[in-house]
Amino acid sequence: MILIVVALIAVALAFDFINGFHDAANSIATVVSTRVLSPLTAVVWAAFFNFVSAAPVLWGVELKVAATMGKGIVEFPALQARGPHFVLAFIFAALVGAIVWNLLTWWWGLPSSSSHALAGGMIGACLVALGPSGLIRDGILKIVLFIVLSPLIGMVLGSTMMVITAWIVRRQTPARVDHWFRRLQLVSAAIFSYSHGTNDAQKVMGIITIILYGTVWSHRAAMTPGHFPVPFWVVLLCQAAIALGTMFGGWRIVRTMGHNLTKLQPIGGFCAETGGGVTILALAHAGIPVSTTHTITGAIVGVGATKGTRAVRWGVAGRIIWAWIFTIPAAAVVSAILFVLTRGLMVMAGG
Repeated sequence: MILIVVALIAVALAFDFINGFHDAANSIATVVSTRVLSPLTAVVWAAFFNFVSAAPVLWGVELKVAATMGKGIVEFPALQARGPHFVLAFIFAALVGAIVWNLLTWWWGLPSSSSHALAGGMIGACLVALGPSGLIRDGILKIVLFIVLSPLIGMVLGSTMMVITAWIVRRQTPARVDHWFRRLQLVSAAIFSYSHGTNDAQKVMGIITIILYGTVWSHRAAMTPGHFPVPFWVVLLCQAAIALGTMFGGWRIVRTMGHNLTKLQPIGGFCAETGGGVTILALAHAGIPVSTTHTITGAIVGVGATKGTRAVRWGVAGRIIWAWIFTIPAAAVVSAILFVLTRGLMVMAGG
């Protein structure tokens, strides 16, 4: 059992790594496309702020996104009642379903959501494992609702910041504005990377906590109302994995986000990153595992749209939106099939 648990935690960290790899473009696309930083320097900058976003845990900040992923989507006690092997099969299917979809969309160069891929994986595995009654409808509705709301909020904040900032610097020469915002974009890139680490690493913290409390720590009371203790070593592992993934970067998606969607200057990159980062941090504080991809895409479109609707390549935006729509059902189908296969193998092996 211990070896299986360790192996499954490794799979969870692999998803976390791929999450960072897949979503690196979100953190660095604007700062690279505006040529403020080289690609290598940008990924190191982003990875550093991905990792240090773990710091608030030391001050007792509650990991609300981890709690939502751990006990807000699926009725965990019902899974736990079926035994540790059942829990392990469920988590394995959910993780691999999400990983498959992430790798496919990375290959296609589409900035899809790792958050929604993991939620879709959990939903698909749960439908086979427990049926619809095993799903927590309020939690799922909240996640689905913010597929629409998070990019809209990012769009509004990005465009509003762009209009206000452009008005503030209206009397300055373009060269001076460019000079200022090439430096300020280092700050905005840090804000967005920090928010990415805060939101996305917590998803895997929630999954690993389920693995531990559903198997080797089943005697401990982790799932009581308002109580979801994530071990600090789990926090460090998850932040390190996502930061390492960011270091490798997803260059195919960088091209889509930073060049194909709209053309950005440093002032636009600053407004998009700041608007997106503030949105993600606010929603993470509320315990909503939103998509950093959706949010920054909305913010970039909002900034681009201030120059007129023709400044945004709506055909590219349409491809991205289709990827958003298909993410949860596609990951759900893969994870449902994997759960059936994994559980069948376990039964054959006497587990």
